[in-house]
Amino acid sequence: MGRGDLTDEQWAKLEPLLPIGKKPGRPPVHPRRQLIDGIRFRVRTGVQWRDVPARYGPWQTVYGLFRRWQRDGTWKRILALLQAQADADGLITWDVSVDSTVARAHQHAAGARKKGLSSVNRRAGSTSSRTITGSADRGAG
Repeated sequence: MGRGDLTDEQWAKLEPLLPIGKKPGRPPVHPRRQLIDGIRFRVRTGVQWRDVPARYGPWQTVYGLFRRWQRDGTWKRILALLQAQADADGLITWDVSVDSTVARAHQHAAGARKKGLSSVNRRAGSTSSRTITGSADRGAG
């Protein structure tokens, strides 16, 4: 048993919460406890699935159990049941914290134009504030 593997006491609490296999036929080669310890090793250390140690079984089997239970909601159900048990035993203190901080964004974060029209041009509805004059006007002065 590895340093981070489930203890007998932890396994005794977890085992009744696990789903019962529905497939008839050949029994599984690797015990669930071994595979769950492999999943916990991977989650705890962050290694790639291929790097899960062989003592937990083939990485494909460990990953397959993890994904199957993730897809069908088994992990969420187990977590909810464990939380309910811990709450009933008085092991969880439910504190609620409400934060009323107001965060204001800069006007550019809200989609305002960065290089928009000047206020004079927007009022007039024109796209340019320059007046075009003829060449005769330039020479007089």
